[in-house]
Amino acid sequence: MAGMPPATVEVSDAVVQRLVRDQRPDLGGRPLARVANGWDNATFRLGEDLAVRLPRRAEAVSLILHERRYLPDIARRSPVAVPVPVHAGRPTSDFPWPWSIVRWVPGAAAADVGPADRGRAAEGLADFLRSLHVPAETCVPMNPFRGVPLTDRDAAVVERLGDRERYPQAAALRAVWARTCAAKAWDGPAMMLHGDLHPGNILLADDGSLAGVIDFGDVGAGDPAVDLAVGWLMFDAGARRRFMDAFGPAVERDTWMRARGWALILSTAMLSNSDDNPRMFAVGKFGIRQILES
Repeated sequence: MAGMPPATVEVSDAVVQRLVRDQRPDLGGRPLARVANGWDNATFRLGEDLAVRLPRRAEAVSLILHERRYLPDIARRSPVAVPVPVHAGRPTSDFPWPWSIVRWVPGAAAADVGPADRGRAAEGLADFLRSLHVPAETCVPMNPFRGVPLTDRDAAVVERLGDRERYPQAAALRAVWARTCAAKAWDGPAMMLHGDLHPGNILLADDGSLAGVIDFGDVGAGDPAVDLAVGWLMFDAGARRRFMDAFGPAVERDTWMRARGWALILSTAMLSNSDDNPRMFAVGKFGIRQILES
């Protein structure tokens, strides 16, 4: 059974309360509640308008630092709310790594909303990605697993599709993978990327429109097709068409082909590694269905 990697450091509510009290005593009296325990970070809500993010694993420390470095500029361009850092937490004897206090972004996670009710966010999500996808400065790191050529991820996809019990549609998925890998490679400048854009990191307002985007730990530079894959992870065919149309001719057919390939990479990652996370398993299952139907 595959699942979430174990934490190197399990952080308790009491430790987070001490970190906040000692480094931001002005915020120390606010109520604190754990709201997420992801692969890389634990997130606690701090009062009404803030959150605390702490790495769970040593491998995630750089992700917190990347969020600190790049989110302020992304926020200035974004048409929707993102979790801008407001405090750079320092390591202590209680907690060995950097951590952050960020703005709380309100909204319902799209992963917790039925696919039929996500469509109103299509144009707003396209607007957000147009604001995000600008040429990256030379200092922005390339993510070795996201935004790279599809062929760099071939071994992982082939291995996952070898699980015949989990992927009874493996032959059809291999055919899709072959077609997407044959698309023209990205030859433009490395673009700013979210890197982990899926319904769990997309927040919706009460009316179903886009309210915000969270979890920028994989922010980096590369092929924007990795973020466009959200069209298959998030939307049914009709909403996906509106999402794609919102970009107009700015996105080439080959880029959409690579995006479908990235949707296959991400969907199989969720299906193969989320046995202990029904929410992400469902996102991966939905993505596979959309890939095969498109």
